[in-house]
Amino acid sequence: MRGLIGYGLKPGEGLLLSPCRQVHTFGMSYPIDVVFCDRRWLVVHLVKEMVPRRITRLVPRSRAVVELPAGSAAGLEVGDRLLVEELRL
Repeated sequence: MRGLIGYGLKPGEGLLLSPCRQVHTFGMSYPIDVVFCDRRWLVVHLVKEMVPRRITRLVPRSRAVVELPAGSAAGLEVGDRLLVEELRL
């Protein structure tokens, strides 16, 4: 329920929420891009430049959401597939 509240994102960073079908920006002070993906990482819905104090619609096909700094999803469209790689530290 907390997500990015109280945190800022730097260019190249994001937050993966899974499972997730809806997000809000209550308590945030900056806009974000929101990418909703299905099980195959196909983009099923996008919200670009989502401003604070808003809630997205429920996206039933979504299984994961990637929250990104505003402007990071430029050029991304519904139907695109994200490449997800495991990061090993």
